[in-house]
Amino acid sequence: MTSNQTYTYLDQIDTPDDLRKLSSDQLIDVCCDIRKFIIEVTSIHSGHLGASLGAVDIAVALHYVFNTPDDRIIWDVGHQAYAHKILTGRKSDFHANRQYGGISGFPKMSESIYDAFGTGHSSTAISAALGMAISDKLDGNKNRQNIAVVGDGSMTGGMAFEAMNHGGEIKPNMLIVLNDNGIAIDKSVGALKEYLLAISSSRTYNRFKHRVWNFMTRGNKRSPRKVAITRQLKSGLKSTVTEFSNLFEALNWRYFGPIDGHDVASMVQILTALKAIPGPKILHTITKKGKGLTLAEENPVSYHAPEKFDISTGIFLQKPTEVLPDKYQDVFGETIIELAQQNPKIVGITPAMPTGCSLNMMMEAMPERTFDVGIAEQHAVTFAAGLAAAGKIPFCNIYSSFMQRAYDQVIHDIALQQLPVVLCLDRGGLVGEDGPTHHGAFDLAYFRAIPNMTIAAPMNELELRNMMYTAQLDGKGPFSIRYPRGRGVLKEWRLPFEEIPVGKGRKLREGKNIAIITIGHPGNFAAEACEEAEKEGILVTHYDMRFLKPIDEEILREALRNHTKIITVEDGTILGGLGGAVMEFAVQHQFSVEIIRLGIPDRFIDHGSVNQLYKDCKFDKNAILQIIKMLE
Repeated sequence: MTSNQTYTYLDQIDTPDDLRKLSSDQLIDVCCDIRKFIIEVTSIHSGHLGASLGAVDIAVALHYVFNTPDDRIIWDVGHQAYAHKILTGRKSDFHANRQYGGISGFPKMSESIYDAFGTGHSSTAISAALGMAISDKLDGNKNRQNIAVVGDGSMTGGMAFEAMNHGGEIKPNMLIVLNDNGIAIDKSVGALKEYLLAISSSRTYNRFKHRVWNFMTRGNKRSPRKVAITRQLKSGLKSTVTEFSNLFEALNWRYFGPIDGHDVASMVQILTALKAIPGPKILHTITKKGKGLTLAEENPVSYHAPEKFDISTGIFLQKPTEVLPDKYQDVFGETIIELAQQNPKIVGITPAMPTGCSLNMMMEAMPERTFDVGIAEQHAVTFAAGLAAAGKIPFCNIYSSFMQRAYDQVIHDIALQQLPVVLCLDRGGLVGEDGPTHHGAFDLAYFRAIPNMTIAAPMNELELRNMMYTAQLDGKGPFSIRYPRGRGVLKEWRLPFEEIPVGKGRKLREGKNIAIITIGHPGNFAAEACEEAEKEGILVTHYDMRFLKPIDEEILREALRNHTKIITVEDGTILGGLGGAVMEFAVQHQFSVEIIRLGIPDRFIDHGSVNQLYKDCKFDKNAILQIIKMLE
């Protein structure tokens, strides 16, 4: 990519060693350079813009002070790690960030020695850094530093508290940098948000804090004793000015801050001082998501991962005027409001993804019946179970890849007790540029193993609408509906509700020797392939199963009895999913037919556009058509 920008220092920096050759006064210009570079690239290629702009100064200060890669920095989630990638040898490759064949949008151990731990889901960094710190202790390595950079949203995740509780007991030599911008993807929620706000907004405490830090750094004379005394003074005052004790100190973590996370010079001073303090420490930094791009600062939700925009203004570029089908998530958002208007027992739940899953629509229309529980998938599921046990019909919307984090809760708290919780799994299947940490590859397989589960997947928007309607009527136990990221295929789906018989599929096309059995959105790829095959005189039967569990045994018997060759298609792992279910049924009932399974292979799929990944996994229209011709 040819750059139109001019940079003061960025062209001289390829690694943190280059960064450390500069004076601390020059770091302000380095931060400006990096922000310009991130904005330039993401204006052309969508990426996690807002969080990374907000964390630039933190990344620069950390790599300047600490001896990376020997000292380890673990970036929670990874949304905030673009400056880190640019500073660690990937500047020339950054134009291909999240692109097919390019670098990952998240930290990835196999990509760089500077990526100390792979992250894509939230709240994992403290646990990982704690493990590394204890490993160093066991090895007798007293000098290596381990730093976890964690957002305030990620702090709401249970793992973060579990790790801090454990760390407060075993007292590792490590540092948490709390990147507090008051927002995850949507605004942060919960009591922790209010607690952090109380600390950061206390005028009395902040005036005292500035005096203390000025004293500590005066004359560039710092010592462990001076820092320890400072900490004791501040700890005593914090309890007074915030009206309650310090949560982090109560867990035996030495708390410092809050400080301005965009004052890179001060952060360098403070981080240098903190290196001399042993044991578990937390530095609370206040940042602004989208820092450096005005519209991103003012609209952090819209600029979390924006589409193309004008680099000079930040204004989104106009999209084609062609009328496209609606996104599945918006079909969910509109439909749940209609259902909730008809059924007062319905409530909506999401773990910190209201805009992403479109539950924000219900939040606006029915705020008292809609709950954003923060980045806490396990709690979201058991909270839904409690609501169901008390007579409500909860629709719990969680991305497929994030539902993995609440698997035990689905088994123990919902399925075992046969509670009527509707689990809406957005982003089921391949999701594109976010890559392997976000692909919803496994839900069909991992839910299929659970007794009492109903597993449904719509082929189009109308099917999603009617499955949601059916789910709130069913009431027999957990009901999972999974659907993909992106747009559907219909121009009109706002039709009267119709109940779908649970466990019943449908025949879409009559053929001869070859049958295609599909579930979910890939049924559209199969339908197109069947149409193409018919033009060449090949007639293929197409069954849309609708439900993986209970599976339509009548359809399976018909398909296996009347066809010699079967193709199964699913946007999920072929191990344990639809293809596995068909093969098991065939063996159990002694059908001797050739079965070819198409879906996500038994490996983690890299990032790229969804269409590229469908092609790579060989279940797009052309791949299906090729198999049909081969079998004919």
